[in-house]
Amino acid sequence: MRYACGVEYDGNGFYGFQIQVQEPTIQSCLEKAISTVANHQIRLICCGRTDTGVSATAQVIHFDTESKRTEYQWIMGINTNLPKGISLLWIKPVDDDFHARFSAIQRSYQYTIINRWIRPAIGRHSLTWEMLPLDEIKMNQAAQYLLGKHDFDAFRSSACQSKTSVKTINSISVIRDGNKVIMNVAASGFLHHMIRNIIGTLLPIGRGEQAVESMLDILKSRDRTKAGVTASPNGLSFNIVKYPKKYKLPEQSIADHLETHYEK
Repeated sequence: MRYACGVEYDGNGFYGFQIQVQEPTIQSCLEKAISTVANHQIRLICCGRTDTGVSATAQVIHFDTESKRTEYQWIMGINTNLPKGISLLWIKPVDDDFHARFSAIQRSYQYTIINRWIRPAIGRHSLTWEMLPLDEIKMNQAAQYLLGKHDFDAFRSSACQSKTSVKTINSISVIRDGNKVIMNVAASGFLHHMIRNIIGTLLPIGRGEQAVESMLDILKSRDRTKAGVTASPNGLSFNIVKYPKKYKLPEQSIADHLETHYEK
């Protein structure tokens, strides 16, 4: 049987999602915990790999097992065996054609900047700090040039393994909430470091160092050297994944299913 799961994690202290030589990683911790409950070795697939320091409120994974457990037993058992920085939110049986990565039709990220002249102490691992005043209106105007289908070669890292740099951004916005400047962006898929490179390009615009229209010039150039520096992973969070309705999966971490009292 195939199971889909929703996972949240604090990226601080982990070397990204994917298993690698450096430990711990999110994947290795999840596989060990699920394997303990399933009583056999588990290999899982995730919706989107996140880098070192990047968090997630709604990562989706899937794994296969013939072990029989109730939803309550899966969730409580797995969470008991996970470090405190990772939590399984939900688990649902799905059809065998479900794939956490390839079945996803939209992924959403949020990037949060604390914009004040004093560095943050609380929440510093989940925020990027910018001490100079930012004009979120100009940042939002610049971000709108990225809407739609474009070649985002100017915003991909040299380590990106994607076969094409053409992606479609479905929505993007930059807003202010008190002393926080927040970018929300949704697309079917993203290039490696794409969001962090977009933020790195928006920051000089927000500081008034570059014109709003410079974003369009950079996009058209397809030249990575013309875009801004790669922003910190702090502040980046993988937030919402959408799948075809036939799978009946939650689209975000804070949903009605969290109020469910699972049968023991």
